[in-house]
Amino acid sequence: MLHFSRMKILAIVLTCLAGIVFALPNFFAKDVVAKWPSFVPRQQMNLGLDLQGGAHLLLAMDQEEIKKDWVTNLRDSVRRSLRDAKIGFSGLGIQGTQLQVRLAKPEDKDAALKELRKLIQPIGNAILGSSGNDLDISEGTEPGTINLKPTDQGMKARISSAAASSIETVNRRINNLGTSESSVVRQGTDRILIQFPGLKETSELKKLIGETAKLTFHEVHPSTSAEDAKLTAVPPGYKIYAGTGDESGDFLLRETPVVPGEDLADAQPGFDSRNGEAVINFRFNQSGARKFGAYTKENVGRPFAIVLDDKVLSAPRINEPILGGSGQISGNFSVESTTRLAVQLRSGALPTKLTIVEERTVGPSLGADSVSAGQTAGIIGGIAVVVLTILAYGTFGIFAVVGLLVHLILTLALMTAIGSTLTLPGIAGLVLGVAMAVDANVLIYERIREELRAGKTPISAIDAGFQRAFITIADSQLTTLTCAMIMFWLGSGPIRGFAVTLTIGILTSIFASVTVVRLLISYWLKAQPKGRGPLEIPV
Repeated sequence: MLHFSRMKILAIVLTCLAGIVFALPNFFAKDVVAKWPSFVPRQQMNLGLDLQGGAHLLLAMDQEEIKKDWVTNLRDSVRRSLRDAKIGFSGLGIQGTQLQVRLAKPEDKDAALKELRKLIQPIGNAILGSSGNDLDISEGTEPGTINLKPTDQGMKARISSAAASSIETVNRRINNLGTSESSVVRQGTDRILIQFPGLKETSELKKLIGETAKLTFHEVHPSTSAEDAKLTAVPPGYKIYAGTGDESGDFLLRETPVVPGEDLADAQPGFDSRNGEAVINFRFNQSGARKFGAYTKENVGRPFAIVLDDKVLSAPRINEPILGGSGQISGNFSVESTTRLAVQLRSGALPTKLTIVEERTVGPSLGADSVSAGQTAGIIGGIAVVVLTILAYGTFGIFAVVGLLVHLILTLALMTAIGSTLTLPGIAGLVLGVAMAVDANVLIYERIREELRAGKTPISAIDAGFQRAFITIADSQLTTLTCAMIMFWLGSGPIRGFAVTLTIGILTSIFASVTVVRLLISYWLKAQPKGRGPLEIPV
């Protein structure tokens, strides 16, 4: 245990030096670190909302919009199913949260029910006793009518799915700002909490997450204008959309898009080569390119509309088939708006609009008292640990203190390297890691004392102390590591931060308290003068 090969010594020294290099930027101001050479690591540890302040937003989803969108999509599915089955219908209307189908021939009722029940999707898990269906399909009170209504269980599942999708989309949008410190978590059934450390001005953030950014491409009615439809009636399957920007007035568009927003593969801000105005260059995936190419090939000479969040951005005329799967959106944009809109389009559309119900800009003063108290407690505790360890174990106590410093440096280095965010619970994990590192050395030294009292020689006692204590240390740390992994798996936010810090602290404490301290003791033994008599161990 006390013998080290040259390769092992080199590996230990290089590990310690690497830890110092990666941890060093945390001890200097950001403007000082920015002036360092590019080959020197300059990454600093991220601080959480409780340590440096920032933005706190609580968003609510529009449940009524989710229900409305579901019933609207259900109407399209019903229309397609009945047409494929060649079952005629004279009416297909939405009444609140329910869809009513009026068949052309009442005698087709049984065939229609059989076909429409194929749209029902099971929900939940039969094993857990939570199975059910998302739709309730039944006969209407009038002959030849069928009612389709989403069930409560189906609506809860749809809202849960919309919340998960919203969190993922908001995360992508925020991460495009170039930070890994933000936190987006679900609260309750239909609310999302966003915490953005370091952000004082929230206007740009609210613009980024406040728009649905649902981009679709629609067919313009070939003969009827929006004004005529207002005077008479809107044709079935069509809807009036308002124009925005350069496109004033209203447009009568087919409600089902030619290409949905899900087929958008990429969107980037750019400039028009002809007039230099800011535009958005977009590209479809393979499916979208095929749909768009087929539509433009069949409708040369006719206009089509580009719609963003139910507003027409532009309605250009198709001069020739667009087969490349890419295009350009113009609309009197500024450079800032094209950049923001491109981020929104790349991240995907939100399933529903998010409304800000609570907004707070948290200053760092909120955690200043805790940080100050933590620093004071850390300094006092650190001095007390150093003094007591040296008083209790003498020279070996100094080795333990050196191992403790290595543990702290490596923990800071690893947290910085992986981009971990330090919060107040994270500091608690850091302190707990220090306690475990000290505890490991106490176990080793007390074991050495027991071996000496048993009559072993000093070198044999040291060797046996490290070997036998290591088993106990590994068992105890493995138990703590398991708890940390479970906290990381099941927890969120500060709990995860505590688990990450604790896990890193466990790994570095074993290396520092066992390997580094053992190397120091090995060199101390070799440095002892020969012929000085029996060796006395200062423990």
